[in-house]
Amino acid sequence: MTAGKLYLVPTPIGNLGDMTYRAVEVLNSVSKILAEDTRTTRVLLNHYQINTRLESFHMHNEHGKLKFVIDELKSGLSIAQVSDAGTPGISDPGFLLARACSEQGIDIEVLPGATAFVPALVKSGFALHQFRFEGFLPQKKGRQTRILALAANPDTTAFYESPHKILKTLEQLNEACLPGRRVSVSREISKKFEQTVTATIAEVLMHFKQHPPKGEFVVVLEGCNAKVGDDLLEDDEN
Repeated sequence: MTAGKLYLVPTPIGNLGDMTYRAVEVLNSVSKILAEDTRTTRVLLNHYQINTRLESFHMHNEHGKLKFVIDELKSGLSIAQVSDAGTPGISDPGFLLARACSEQGIDIEVLPGATAFVPALVKSGFALHQFRFEGFLPQKKGRQTRILALAANPDTTAFYESPHKILKTLEQLNEACLPGRRVSVSREISKKFEQTVTATIAEVLMHFKQHPPKGEFVVVLEGCNAKVGDDLLEDDEN
């Protein structure tokens, strides 16, 4: 019996128009779709008139359902996994199932598509010949250690942050970094009220103190020796 295939399918991070033709085709063709939140995914499926069977598969039940899904794939079913927004596995459910499929020799196909930190990185204007992605910073234990590591990192760094944590994060970065260090904060990428504020950490902190933060944020911190990094890039191009 030929095993099925797991498809990891990115979904729009805001604008439903960012769904690719190929993603729609795959979601229409598979046996079922595993979703982080079936209510959120149902809105997307209804928009594109996709009637494929939908099941929940998220951080609270993925360990319990993993063997069942692997058995279905081994039996020949093709299954797609989606998160609420963006690419599965990038700070979203997806890693556990992908790892299990890899260990079991089950084919995995990852479609290219939306990921919030990439537009934020490019919009920042910071050097991107090398960069680091941090996902979400620790909420409590280890947070200050990560902040200090970011302050000492020579490369541009991107990470996700929630609206109720963004001011605290900017305050911690402002304390840990030397004056003049720049940061670019993007919110609501691809949505109606998309906004990016790029300036020194102190200036961006002041902006969000004056304009209460709303939406989901991507923070892009310039490397601690950005000028050196830019000079090296220019030397490579000459």
